[in-house]
Amino acid sequence: VPAEATSEVHSSQQVPSSEVHTSQQASVLHTGDASIDLVILPEGYGQTKQIDVDRLVGQIRSDLEHELSIPDKSLFLMNLSGAAELKQVLPDERSLRDLGLKPGDRAGIELRINYYQEQPAEEYVMPDCLELKVVNDRGEERMISVHVQRPVMEKPYFGGYRNKQNGATYHHAVTQTAPIQKKDIHVIRFHREAQTYEYRTRSTQCKRDNGTQMEKVGLYIDSRDDVIMQPRRPYFSSADKAALLLEKCVMIQCHARGMIARRRTRQLRQARQEREELERRETERRQLEADLRHKREVERRMHPLTPEDFSVLYKELEAWRINEAARIQNSGFDEATRRAAQYELLRKETKLLQTIDKLKIKAHTQNRDSKIKGKLESMAQPKVWLQTDGETTTVHTPFTTRAKELMDLYSGLRLPLLTVDER
Repeated sequence: VPAEATSEVHSSQQVPSSEVHTSQQASVLHTGDASIDLVILPEGYGQTKQIDVDRLVGQIRSDLEHELSIPDKSLFLMNLSGAAELKQVLPDERSLRDLGLKPGDRAGIELRINYYQEQPAEEYVMPDCLELKVVNDRGEERMISVHVQRPVMEKPYFGGYRNKQNGATYHHAVTQTAPIQKKDIHVIRFHREAQTYEYRTRSTQCKRDNGTQMEKVGLYIDSRDDVIMQPRRPYFSSADKAALLLEKCVMIQCHARGMIARRRTRQLRQARQEREELERRETERRQLEADLRHKREVERRMHPLTPEDFSVLYKELEAWRINEAARIQNSGFDEATRRAAQYELLRKETKLLQTIDKLKIKAHTQNRDSKIKGKLESMAQPKVWLQTDGETTTVHTPFTTRAKELMDLYSGLRLPLLTVDER
C-alpha cells in the first residue's frame, strides 16, 4: 500500500493495534451490533467499531472509504478472525451475520488499501474491414465498409496539414495511397553488340608471291628438284589423346590417394602416440598416488599425530595379537611352552602399548606447539581490505604489530640450546 494512502487517515482514527480495547463492551451497545477490530496493514493502525451484523460488507467498505477519504473500490476487507473465521477477501454481497457473526460477538478484520490496480493492456489488432457511419449533406447516416490494406513497405513521412478552424489533421497524400509498384528490373537484357565478337580488318602484302599449279593437258611441271617432306613426329590422333589423358588421370589419382593415405596414417600414428602418452601419464599418476599413499600410511604409523592415526595403530595391534594368540593356540605346544609363548606375546604387546603411549605424548606436544604457533601467526597477520576496484590493501595495525613482536619473542624463547644469559 503506498505511503500516501495511509497518510490520509485522520489523526483521531490513528490508534495503534496494541491499544485496541480488550475490556468488556460499553453498555450503550445496540442489540444487533458486534464489536469489530479494524486493522490497516501493513502499517498496523487499528480501530474498534460497533457495526450492525445485518449490514453488507460492501456498505461497510463504502463507509470506511468515505471515512478514510480514499477512492472507491480501493479498500479490501479480508481475513475475518475471532468469533468467525474466513481466510480470504470478504464478499461485498454478504452480511456479517451471513459470515457467522452474531450480536455481541467480537471479531477482527484486516484492511488493505490499493490505489493502483493496473490492468494488462491488450494489443490492438486492426481488422481487415472497418464499418464506418458517415452523415451526408442531407443528414442521413450511411454505413460504409473500408477495407484495410496492410503496409508492405515503410513509407516516408512528408508532413501533413492541420485546419486551424476546426483542428482537423490531414496526412500527406502519399501516406493514403497504395505504394508504387516498381517494375521488374531483375530480367537481364544485353545489347546485340555485347553478343558479337569484336573484329578488325587489316590488309597485308607478302614480299614474295607464291602459287601452286597442277599438271594438266598442255602443261608440264618439272619435279626433279621436288623433295618429299616427312613429319618429324607421328600423327597424334584424338584416340591417342584420350588414352594419354586417361593414363595421366590414373597417375594423378595414384599420387592423390597415396597422399591421402599417408596423411591418414600420420593422423592415426599421432593419435596412437597421444593415447599411449596419456596412458603412460595416467599410469605414472596412479603409481605416484599409490607411492604417496603408502608413504602417508607408513608416516602415520611411524609418527602418528591425529586420533585416526592412533586408532589405526590400536586396530593393527589388536589384529596382530589375535593372530599370534590363534597361532600359539593351534601350534600343539605342551603346556609349559604354550605358557612361555603367551608370556612373550604379552610382553611384546605391553611394550608396543608403551611405545604407542610415548608417541601419543609426543604427538600431543607437537599438536599443542603447532596450534600455538598457528594462533600467533594468525594474530600477527596484517589486515587485508578489499577495495571497490577488486584490489586488496594490506594494513598493519598497532595490534598486529604488537602481536608480531610477541610472536618473535615467544619463538626466541622456544629455541633450544640457549644459555640463561641469552634467554
